[in-house]
Amino acid sequence: MDSEQLKPKSFWQRPEGVTGMIFLAALIIGGGVLLSSALPLLINLAQNTLYLAGMLAVLGVLVYMVLDPKMRTLVWYMYKSVMRWVTGLFVQIDPIGILKSYVDDLKSNLRKMNKQISQLRGQMHKLQEVIHNNKKDIQTNLNLASKAKSSNKDAIMILKSRKAGRLKESNMRLEDLYKKMEIMYRVLTKMYENSQILMEDIKDQVEVKEQERKAIHASHNAMKSAMSVISGDPDKRAMFDMAMEAVTEDVAQKVGEMERFMEMSSSFMDSVDLQNGIFEEEGLKMLEKWEKEGVSLILGEEKQNLLVQANDEADVLDLDSPIQEPIRHTGHRNQYDNFFE
Repeated sequence: MDSEQLKPKSFWQRPEGVTGMIFLAALIIGGGVLLSSALPLLINLAQNTLYLAGMLAVLGVLVYMVLDPKMRTLVWYMYKSVMRWVTGLFVQIDPIGILKSYVDDLKSNLRKMNKQISQLRGQMHKLQEVIHNNKKDIQTNLNLASKAKSSNKDAIMILKSRKAGRLKESNMRLEDLYKKMEIMYRVLTKMYENSQILMEDIKDQVEVKEQERKAIHASHNAMKSAMSVISGDPDKRAMFDMAMEAVTEDVAQKVGEMERFMEMSSSFMDSVDLQNGIFEEEGLKMLEKWEKEGVSLILGEEKQNLLVQANDEADVLDLDSPIQEPIRHTGHRNQYDNFFE
């Protein structure tokens, strides 16, 4: 996989990095306290030639470790390994385990999304009915106003004309609302489809990479990996783990986007009161902001196509058509295979 596409987190950005910072801070503070309390003893020992030689030898070893690049690399590798092991006792940092938990999250989110799509479809049907009834009322009031005008009943003509005007204005707002709902519906159904494929791809990766990871870790133990790092050769174990972490990071962002859109659409639908023809403007602003944002991680280039379709009068959305279940074709390539190339 391309190094620019991988973009791994640094050690300090990971959970074990937090543990490392805490441990390093404790080590510096503890070492300072210990040195200050032991300083008088060290001064007395330095007066003895034998002890002084031993202290200088220890100091020489420390200086060598600091100045020698290979030794620094070895110590840094060991430090990171220990911090990762300690962190793993309290936090789930195994990428395979994390991916398994994301599969469970996706299953739960897909059930919620399916329910949300059904609710949105129901609201859109009701909204269509309100718009249709308003159109009939507009025509009825216009006809009554026309008759009142021909009968010189100016008061009734004005009353019916104003009512038709108010209904027309209301319908314009409701039709705009329907267009926004249509965007939301198209996006939710496409997200549902893509998220199902995402879940299947993750499950496949977990199944394959779990065995592969065990084999790599068995053949490249910590000592071999350390020797590879010192010699300047690529550490296959570290590269594999880096790719797995990149997969978990990508999945985390996609699941996060999915949940944010679901939350936004749920808040939007809760604010709509079709019976009284009112809705929160804030919900529309949130959706419009999402429309203007960059490419969606889950939808990719399909996001722009969905927005174009929703605003195309000729492309009529069929609310009665069932949600299509995604079909992974025989030639389907797992979207995460290139992370390990």
